[in-house]
Amino acid sequence: MGGGNSSPSPPQPLLSAPWRNLPQNKEEDLDYVKTYKLWNQDVSHLRILLYGPVGAGKSSFINSVDTVLQGRIAGRAPTDAISGSSYTKKYKTYKIRKGQGSHYPFVFNDIMGFEKDTDRGVDVDDVILAMKGHVEENHQFDPTQRLKEGNEGYRSSPTLNDRVHALVCVIPADKVSLVDDKVVKKMREVRLAASQLDIPQLAILTKVDLACPEVKQNLNNAYKSIYLKEQVDKINMLLGIPLNSIFLVKNYDPDPNINDDMNALIINALRQMITFGDDFLSDL
Repeated sequence: MGGGNSSPSPPQPLLSAPWRNLPQNKEEDLDYVKTYKLWNQDVSHLRILLYGPVGAGKSSFINSVDTVLQGRIAGRAPTDAISGSSYTKKYKTYKIRKGQGSHYPFVFNDIMGFEKDTDRGVDVDDVILAMKGHVEENHQFDPTQRLKEGNEGYRSSPTLNDRVHALVCVIPADKVSLVDDKVVKKMREVRLAASQLDIPQLAILTKVDLACPEVKQNLNNAYKSIYLKEQVDKINMLLGIPLNSIFLVKNYDPDPNINDDMNALIINALRQMITFGDDFLSDL
């Protein structure tokens, strides 16, 4: 990560055994998510915030979770594969329908992506304000002007409902080595602030199929891939996120077909986000 112009090393062979085991019963994680109930009755939902560099797949992950739980392709969080800059401009909460008139007791917040230039992408301070619950719904981010108390879009008295309960760093697995050092620094600052707020943190590496041909051929090879394990180790060293809190996923973008192996990776990561967030809420 960092260095700007270096190319990722070529994929390497697979390990004979996975370096992390997914549940043998793929329905186990899905059952956990579908039956999850909030432990803390003072909140109406568990809030998960996604952050990371531009184009990492934050919005696509939200759509992918929606797809798995709805059993059909979903695309409520807008994405754009060719803009080259953050397509997410507003702070928006995404709820996922559970049934007639009800939603799952967890929500996602997408946020503008980080860029290396100071006048582009989301400002670190705005992400920290979002974690604390100070950013109002549909606030339009302005890379040239930080959100401050008294500004439109600033929530002066956030409740526990407004705060972030789990923070997830999203990075494309095929471009870990290409993420600019300035972006890495911004992500570190967010992580440090989250640690001071005791907010649990995870990371997901998206686009695993683009990073490793063996995984593109068979998603079940994701946790056998030596190359992907190296990328996980890099994230661990650069951001300090524990190895057991870094997950591999392939989003439903642009894939139009429901796939059990994709579902297994997505839901496994989601289960851990919910578990960490629920632990955070139970400790308050």
